[in-house]
Amino acid sequence: MSTQSLSASEALSARGATAPRVSVPRIEDQMESVIYINLGDAIERTGQDASAASHLMTLCVVTMRNGFVEVGKSAPASPENFDREKGRVFAYEDAVRNLWPKLGYSLRDRLHADA
Repeated sequence: MSTQSLSASEALSARGATAPRVSVPRIEDQMESVIYINLGDAIERTGQDASAASHLMTLCVVTMRNGFVEVGKSAPASPENFDREKGRVFAYEDAVRNLWPKLGYSLRDRLHADA
C-alpha cells in the first residue's frame, strides 16, 4: 500500500544510492499484518463513551514479521475534513515513517557487525 508521498521519498532516497539502504519495499516486505482502527469505534466497543473527536483519529497498527508492533496515527485539525480513507493513508504513512529509522538502525548494526 505505498502511497504517493512515500513513493516520492523512496525515489529521492534511491537516487544515486549504491550501498545497502532501507527502502519502502523492504519495510513493506517485513510487514506481517496491517490493521486500521477508528479510535472512537474502538472505545465504544469497550462500553465507554467516546468523544466526537476520538472518531476522527485513525490508527494503523503494523506488526512486523519479528513481532515488533508500530502504530501510525492520523487526525485532521478540522473535523469537517475527516475522511476515513485519507485517515488510513496518512496513518499508514506515519507508521512506515516511524519504522524507517528503526530499520535503519538494524541495517547499520548488521553492516557494523559484518565489517
